[in-house]
Amino acid sequence: MPPVPEQLRWGFWDGVGPGDEVLGPLEGKRVLDIGSGAGHYAVHLAQTHSALVDAVELSPTQHRRATEHFGEMPGVRFLNADVIEHLQQAQPYDAAYGICTLAGIDPHIALPALRDGLLPDAPLIFSVLHTNLHGRGPSATVAPREETVGLKGMESLPLQTWVLAAQVWEDLLTDYGFTVEAITQLYAPEPDNPVTCQLIQARRRTALTARITSRPRSRRPPIPHAAIGVGAIVLGEHGLLLGRHRRGTLELPGGSLEVGEPLEQTVVRELAEETGLSARPEDVTLLGTLVDHVGDVVRVTVGALVTAWQGEPATQPDESVGDWAWWPLDELPDGLFECSAQILAAWRPDLPIDHPPAHFTPYDRRTTTKTQ
Repeated sequence: MPPVPEQLRWGFWDGVGPGDEVLGPLEGKRVLDIGSGAGHYAVHLAQTHSALVDAVELSPTQHRRATEHFGEMPGVRFLNADVIEHLQQAQPYDAAYGICTLAGIDPHIALPALRDGLLPDAPLIFSVLHTNLHGRGPSATVAPREETVGLKGMESLPLQTWVLAAQVWEDLLTDYGFTVEAITQLYAPEPDNPVTCQLIQARRRTALTARITSRPRSRRPPIPHAAIGVGAIVLGEHGLLLGRHRRGTLELPGGSLEVGEPLEQTVVRELAEETGLSARPEDVTLLGTLVDHVGDVVRVTVGALVTAWQGEPATQPDESVGDWAWWPLDELPDGLFECSAQILAAWRPDLPIDHPPAHFTPYDRRTTTKTQ
């Protein structure tokens, strides 16, 4: 069991990089330790800074090591839990940090959960691998790869890890409601050691106050065969892709399912038919199902995130939606189509979008919520 340190060590080496100061004042504040391992960093923050730390660790073995060694420690709660599931139930935190742990979770799942689990302006500080022992550097795309992780006294294990370039992390954090304040490279002290880490300092943005309106296309309910559909979130470097329906609503690419068609294929087909963009089913992440009703018709909408595509969006012949344009997330227009508004609010609850209530069942979190 490692001793309680005098400072946080963000990389793999003592004396490399900053220490606790990057988290700011912590006295009396609720702090989340993401993947707390043996718990010694959580204990340090509680003892040295009088922080109230929730040390969340998925591994039962690591959790047991922490509780057996430290026992009942004032200021620390040792929790054996999935951090994403924990964040869905916990009150928002004043700060969160992860030391070479956060890259083990899909950032499209971790970052929105952390955004929703932090108070406005709260810091999120974490370190991640940049270059491994074999000199392999980070990826320019958001995709996992297998890395071997070794823990003291335990056999090395292969782990799916998101080893991403600094700009990719910055783009992801910005898209998911954070302001990136600094990204620092941490180098091994030995000149022949190629391993480097990144220390990423971010802060949850304050929620926007202006509300964005939504409306139906018409007063008539959807016809029954079109009552099950998809809406695709396509987020590029210039913002979110929205088109204008011939009835005036602004909306995501999407449409109704065809008989026997997988949902991912529906997204790919509708994206090509409406915008001319080309994507693959493996580029589509299904977010969840939204259920509401219009008159006597139950409407089911599946939200999806398209992570890669080719081409430039353009109005297509004989399509009811066109005039495609990229909208920054902090400048979204009024008059969103209701289903598009519901999907966006379920994906990013911090977006100030008004819409009719819908029951949202996310596919990746195994919980249900009602969007307001």
